Amino acid sequence: MTDRTDLQGLSLDTLAVRAGIERSQFGEHAEALYLTSSFVFKSAAEAAARFSNQQPGNIYSRFTNPTVTVFEQRLAALEGAECCIATSSGMAAILSMAMGLLKAGDHVVCSAGVFGATVQLFGGILKRFGIDTTFVSGTDPSGWQAAMRPQTRLLYVETPSNPLTEVYDIAALAEIARRGGALLAVDNCFCSPALQRPLDFGADVVIHSATKYLDGQGRVLGGAVLGKKEVIYEGVLGFLRTAGPTLSAFNAWVILKGMETLNIRLQAQCASALRLAQWLEQQPQVARVYYPGLPSHPQHALAMKQQKSGGGIVSFDLKGGKEAAWRVIDGTRLLSITANLGDTKTTITHPATTTHGRISPEARAAAGIGDGLVRIAVGLEGIEDIQADLLRGL
Repeated sequence: MTDRTDLQGLSLDTLAVRAGIERSQFGEHAEALYLTSSFVFKSAAEAAARFSNQQPGNIYSRFTNPTVTVFEQRLAALEGAECCIATSSGMAAILSMAMGLLKAGDHVVCSAGVFGATVQLFGGILKRFGIDTTFVSGTDPSGWQAAMRPQTRLLYVETPSNPLTEVYDIAALAEIARRGGALLAVDNCFCSPALQRPLDFGADVVIHSATKYLDGQGRVLGGAVLGKKEVIYEGVLGFLRTAGPTLSAFNAWVILKGMETLNIRLQAQCASALRLAQWLEQQPQVARVYYPGLPSHPQHALAMKQQKSGGGIVSFDLKGGKEAAWRVIDGTRLLSITANLGDTKTTITHPATTTHGRISPEARAAAGIGDGLVRIAVGLEGIEDIQADLLRGL
């Protein structure tokens, strides 16, 4: 749990480099890396007190580690959350949330426009454990309201969505969740707290794949679940402690260093992404561009209300379908052909055959993911170089 009383009023840039630090007896300036599986107690009585939660302190790195705690406290400060639980990946964060907060017989309403593995988790794996999910297409809150049941306990959404950058009204969905006795969870991977804080708009839970913008350099995996103490700490920590989808101390330390430059990186990436989206709209081979920062985006006004900018992800449909999409991707020499995003290096991928390739064609169609769709996560290269690289295939 995070005590943020000494952090009130500090800017996001300051929190990103200062929040959570507790120096050891050596007085180190950088965050310490504690590579240990267990911790030594002064006595049997102290060990018993810690194991029974009667005394705070580290026990075992599956669920308590000082380096991981710094990461949790820093991210909680950035998101304005009471509590953060770190996990081994973004998908581990979603699983930990679901297993910690849901039970057999519960119902979930989830956007159809989510990451392919998220569709498989809610629609396949959790269904085997008696948790039913209704996938809702479209951004109109009325569709979410219509999908609600007496057994609904969770609404889950990515905003902006992967890969079409659909923007959902967090405040409206939070109100629907509250009226139905459910929680609203928002995947904030595409924006990070540098651009958007879902808790400020009424969300109950925030999910992160720290692998993406929080690390920002494509080095390690990590995830996090954030929210109020009574929701996250008491619900999710028990699952993490027992099942062990744990963030390693080394990965936490690496991500902490990435978070120090989160805001300044995203400012540059968002500026380049907007220029790229505007340029793509002018290309005759491009049928449509999906970018919340463009006035042509269906939820542009909402995006500018919830987000500080349009983000660093640009997707676009090419005339000619899969053949045209693969020609553009294969024609690149600078961009990295990989499904990861949030990196300082620009990445390009074909969602229909990569990130969403394992879901059914019907599910892809419902999410609006066509064969001609290409997704670009803009990095820190010169925008002219990115454009020139795309022109090889265009």
